[in-house]
Amino acid sequence: MRVLLMAYGSRGDVEPMLALGTALQALGAEVRVCAPPDFAELLDGVGIPLVPLGPSLRDMATKAVTETAKPPVESLPERAARMVATTYQAVVTAIEGCDAVVATGLLPAAAAARSAAEELGIPYLFVAYFPTYLPSPHHPPLAWPGRPLPPGVTDNRVLWDQNAEHLNALFGEAVNTHRSAIGLPPVDDVRDHVFTDRPWLAADPLLSPWPQPADLDVVQTGAWTRPDERPLPAELEAFLDAGEPPVYVGFGSMPVRDPHDVTRAVVEAARARGHRVLLSRGWADLALTDEDGDCFLVGEVNHQALFGRVAAVVHHGGAGTTTTAARAGVPQIVVPQMADQPYWAGRVAELGIGVSHDGPTPTFDSLSAALGTALTPDIRSRARELAAAIRTDGAAVAAKLLFDAVGPHTGPASA
Repeated sequence: MRVLLMAYGSRGDVEPMLALGTALQALGAEVRVCAPPDFAELLDGVGIPLVPLGPSLRDMATKAVTETAKPPVESLPERAARMVATTYQAVVTAIEGCDAVVATGLLPAAAAARSAAEELGIPYLFVAYFPTYLPSPHHPPLAWPGRPLPPGVTDNRVLWDQNAEHLNALFGEAVNTHRSAIGLPPVDDVRDHVFTDRPWLAADPLLSPWPQPADLDVVQTGAWTRPDERPLPAELEAFLDAGEPPVYVGFGSMPVRDPHDVTRAVVEAARARGHRVLLSRGWADLALTDEDGDCFLVGEVNHQALFGRVAAVVHHGGAGTTTTAARAGVPQIVVPQMADQPYWAGRVAELGIGVSHDGPTPTFDSLSAALGTALTPDIRSRARELAAAIRTDGAAVAAKLLFDAVGPHTGPASA
């Protein structure tokens, strides 16, 4: 069996696909990944071929953060049309000989992946990494740029109906114009076309349950996490051994405004609480603010090995970082920036394993207060208790489901 995994998004979108890819390889499948070129080195490290998709996502994200005051050159529908065309060309290049496509990420990109799969007559699956991306009577949809949720409306079904209308207005023309150009019929509802009536949810059922009853037949597999056996760098080991566990601070593949001010705020807040600091450079380009020995800067490291050795994890609230910290049994302070991150911040607070920071920009006062709460014995104890109950087999479960549905043979198949 040959499988194409398509992820147009940040590291948080790509990394779970690598977990699924390695689980599929263990069953004897051949795997290719279609993703932004930023992750070429990451895929080289796991031996999965990459077909680059579009320009550098890091460059685009950094530009979006640093140039928020400037009007966009293109409208969102225009950008959607370009994304559909770019993704389709990349997927068509990668899909030859494949038996199935698994897609995630931005809606126009996933729509293009489904069109390519439809042309070849092979199964297409969509996966979400958090429940509130999928329609449900139990939660409202995410608010899209320029399309805020209407005030005063509390019926989630009404909000999801409006969400479908908004997404059709934003992306319908781009998707259907492209489908017409390649000889496919138009779709009436872009969102439901991309999600299908049986999407997968790659999230831990304890951390992130899918509430029932629901209209969609969601298949929740558990979070897709790739085991990481890399040792920590010797210099980092020496820092960890030289004192009490530090507070980890990192925002993953998420640029932030004023990274110097953010770094200074979190370092000073941690110091005021008597803690050393471990900064992760990431796409925010965090850097040391002074040469004092109580702070250490790291790049790409094994979070699975690291998080169990820190006092707390201050992060942006990506699905992967939240799950890894929860598995490590360490208190979390989530500083959400966008998209699914407010959801994860809320879940961390609801579960009693950490603190949801109010807003995307931490200050000395806000971080000091958050650390004071997160490091209490009750939260430490709850974090350790919950860690033991989190599943670790999500990628293996999903790989087996896909293998059983599509089969080990080569050539077009139907699920």
